[in-house]
Amino acid sequence: MDIRKVKKLIEMMEESDISEIEIKEGEESVRISRGGVAAAVSAPGREQQAASVELPSEQPVRAKGHVVAAPMVGTFYRAASPSSPSFVEAGDLVKEGDTLCIIESMKMMNHIKADRAGRIEAILVANEEPVEFDQPLFTLT
Repeated sequence: MDIRKVKKLIEMMEESDISEIEIKEGEESVRISRGGVAAAVSAPGREQQAASVELPSEQPVRAKGHVVAAPMVGTFYRAASPSSPSFVEAGDLVKEGDTLCIIESMKMMNHIKADRAGRIEAILVANEEPVEFDQPLFTLT
């Protein structure tokens, strides 16, 4: 199932008072529950993958400057590999379109790019930490 569809389901749940939803598309299915209960995706011939999904009622972190938020749930990586240098450090100048990090979601590596030019004011997530949809990752000035 396409990650954009899963993301849209999460957004729809946030806007309603639904606590759990399960969708089947052909032989693939996804189940999303509120309150940190596991979200599972299954497909024929693949083992079932589960990840904790908490749907926040409000965004607790309010950072100064422009916030670059996670476009998906996954694992945050500051570099392309453990032996590679980080894409950015605090204080670095970035241009629109520069890669800031990678979020691994459902075994896919998604390059997260700067949506505007600026200076990295803060990196709000530690390397290899799980991130939630719309969680602040960086602040730009």
